[in-house]
Amino acid sequence: MTVRNLNYLCAPHSVALIGASKRPGSVGATVLKNLLEGGFKGPISLVNPKYRDIDGRRCYSTVADLPEAPDLAVLATPPGTITGLIEELSAKGTRAAIALAAGMGEQKKAMIAAAQPNCLRILGPNCIGLMIPPIGLNASFAHRAPLAGDLAFVSQSGALVTAVIDWAAGRGIGFSHVVSLGEMADIDLGDMLDYLATDANTRAILLYVEAVTHAPKFISAARRAARMKPVVVVKTGRHAGGAHAALSHTGALAGSDAAYNAAFRRSGILRVLTLDDLFAAAETLSRVSRLGGERLAILTNGGGAGVLATDELQDWKGTLATLSPDTIEALNRILPPTWSHGNPVDIIGDAGTKRYADALEALLREQDSDAILVLHCPSATISATDAGQAVVDTVAANPKLVADKPVMTCWLGDGAVRAARALFEAHDIPTFDSTSAAITGFMQLVDHARSQAELMRTPQIAAGDHKYDSRSAGREIRKILESGRTVASALETKTILAAYGIPTDKAVLAPDPAAVRSVAAGILKNNDACVIKIASPDISHKSDVGGVHLNLESDAAAEQAAVDMLAKIKAKLPKARIDGFTVEPMVKRPDALETIVGMSVDQTFGPMLLFGAGGVAVEVLRDSAMALPPLDMHLARQMICETRISRLLKGYRDHAPADMDAIADTLVRISDLIVDHPEIRELDINPLLVDKDGVIAIDARMKLANEDANPRLPLAIRPYPAHLEREISINPVGKVLIRPVRPEDEPAFAKFFSQISEEDVRLRFFTGRKTFPHPFLATLTQIDYAREMAFVAIDAKTNEMIGGSRLVLEPDQTRGEFGILVRSDLHGHGLGWQLMSALLSYAQYEGVEQIYGLVNVANTHMLDMARDLGFETRPYEGDSSIREVVWHPAASAVKAPAVGAAQMTPEKTLS
Repeated sequence: MTVRNLNYLCAPHSVALIGASKRPGSVGATVLKNLLEGGFKGPISLVNPKYRDIDGRRCYSTVADLPEAPDLAVLATPPGTITGLIEELSAKGTRAAIALAAGMGEQKKAMIAAAQPNCLRILGPNCIGLMIPPIGLNASFAHRAPLAGDLAFVSQSGALVTAVIDWAAGRGIGFSHVVSLGEMADIDLGDMLDYLATDANTRAILLYVEAVTHAPKFISAARRAARMKPVVVVKTGRHAGGAHAALSHTGALAGSDAAYNAAFRRSGILRVLTLDDLFAAAETLSRVSRLGGERLAILTNGGGAGVLATDELQDWKGTLATLSPDTIEALNRILPPTWSHGNPVDIIGDAGTKRYADALEALLREQDSDAILVLHCPSATISATDAGQAVVDTVAANPKLVADKPVMTCWLGDGAVRAARALFEAHDIPTFDSTSAAITGFMQLVDHARSQAELMRTPQIAAGDHKYDSRSAGREIRKILESGRTVASALETKTILAAYGIPTDKAVLAPDPAAVRSVAAGILKNNDACVIKIASPDISHKSDVGGVHLNLESDAAAEQAAVDMLAKIKAKLPKARIDGFTVEPMVKRPDALETIVGMSVDQTFGPMLLFGAGGVAVEVLRDSAMALPPLDMHLARQMICETRISRLLKGYRDHAPADMDAIADTLVRISDLIVDHPEIRELDINPLLVDKDGVIAIDARMKLANEDANPRLPLAIRPYPAHLEREISINPVGKVLIRPVRPEDEPAFAKFFSQISEEDVRLRFFTGRKTFPHPFLATLTQIDYAREMAFVAIDAKTNEMIGGSRLVLEPDQTRGEFGILVRSDLHGHGLGWQLMSALLSYAQYEGVEQIYGLVNVANTHMLDMARDLGFETRPYEGDSSIREVVWHPAASAVKAPAVGAAQMTPEKTLS
């Protein structure tokens, strides 16, 4: 994962075209034409041994003949030549290349090996090239150049790049970057997201994705980019593939597209279905800074348009705002008596500019709505432009209200409303030409806000009351695998679930019908009825073969049911191995709903969790939601709400609402189980009965694999690294917990900063302020553990934060900047040393090559500690009051003293 040398690709000062040609229609000739006509200001060199010059431009025979190394080389040569040319260019000093050729096959490995010694970055192969309109660079064989603008378009399809350029030009849409990734032998989606995230010329990033490679890298880069600017994706193959044969229902239900949906949502990316939606979403998201909720107020001068928009909002399952009595009263004072007296607010067809302005301002002050859509139907009483100007003026006059409640517009019609639409665009007000497009745009904002809420939630593995017997679960898993089996029985699975606090019914294994009778007799002493189920490693779905018998009220009936069941299954499945029968109490919860909780391993994103409607018809109903672990309660509840069965779980008629917290808690526990035990490859709890009294797992199944021999795909999101927690003792505080930061630490940070002297804050943040806004505090606490590490020191007695240290890594994770801050009254007691050494131990373990920090010369405590820890101190160019301190873990003679090997024991999830 690196953006190293991507500046040579995306902002080169010089370009060489290898394979330049005079032959009309050839790739070499087309790329040359595009380079020369694009307006690129830097030198363009040509290389081809067949020519001395091309159209009066000197043509060099070889790369070695070039007078100096070009920043960027474009290779328009056959596949067999690419590796050798890359080797020559790397030796020459070139740091970026575009390989246009298709058909390299296994030669790609040799090409990458040739580029690695000097980190020459390669775009492609099998791509159409790269276009950077703001600098006039068209290093492609596209049929036309894109317009200059501030949208970046990154595509895995070269053919689609040319289509989008054509499509966008007809709509006046311009680009900061157009990138054809091709086969992504080196530069991939994650690299481009990392680069474009901080590119000042890019307002939004648009992606066309066919398949993600290196999922953890992609998600980490996407999460970083999505925090900085809108990222919108079109993903093809929504209906490709389908269910596959699997041991579990979860495995059958877990289609790859559902996994992509979950990954995009967790990454903060907005997924849309069409190219029109892609560009519309980019425009809307870039004009609306944030959406505080999902309730929409509609203002219109035409009742029919308002009703149409309302219907379309309900089609999207959107939320129409309910106007408060105060707002109704305010509108009564300014609107005719015939107004609609509700939402949509119909201000009547003869509305003038004042009525538009007054009604819009009243809705801006409404506390129970989160966005406003203003509709206009052409009218003889007011020009569309005047109505638009009234909206623009009202928005401009209420900047604070609009910041919390965005205004969108939809001027219906064509020629008569063009000037009004241009007016809105000039003032950065989202505008649409149909109610359908407007509602789609609003719901895209809603979806984006939901994904932003998930964006940086990286919860800890086990928090609060979540105390697990992980060792017991591990022993059970090892016992199964050591027996030569990969499928855990229902009884074994329930044992593992119970170790993680998941309620299960009490099942007993009986080897034969006679034993069934004996076990049933014991169960029936305390229960009205019992259940028997076939126990077989070869039968996944027992109900399908008559392997379940319910409501057995006597031991004799249970024995007979076992005899009958055995005969029936032997007739149907004569080769199936039969271990016996599980006998368990009949759980009678008449109002309970059957749900399913499961896990499977997606081939792209690794472990995925599933929740939905359960029972025998689970694969027919196909009502489920998927999510990436790890989960916390917030993410678990959100996952539940994505299913249709969630509406039943909320209660209906005489059915009380189910215990939603118990369901969410079960999902979190399953998530933690999956994180802790990578041997688990598939899991079904079906049904998980749910009612007002909680949950209980009635049947369960688990598939396992030896992690050493067959490693599971890694988690796409790195979980909270609990193994880095440790306790120390500091005078005069006493016991102090040093642990990685958590999202819920934000209030502790706010209080901590209030206790820091202005001088200490100035030395750490180069500012004197002691209070910081939520967005800043969120960046400190909602971190991506794959990109940075932050430790907090917590007073064990007061549970207050007394210090913190942080290491922010660059995308390639080889270099990072540190920061440290200790409560002002605790200087000189060794807490800063402990926090810093925790960072250095972490960096050593992660293989970071360099750690650096910028320290004010007045911060003598920090400079002294850096020297003692083996940091090199350097002047900082451009500011004599700053020193740069640098530490090289591999070369340093001083090893971090605070965290020993026991604390740094790696977990599988950190691989």
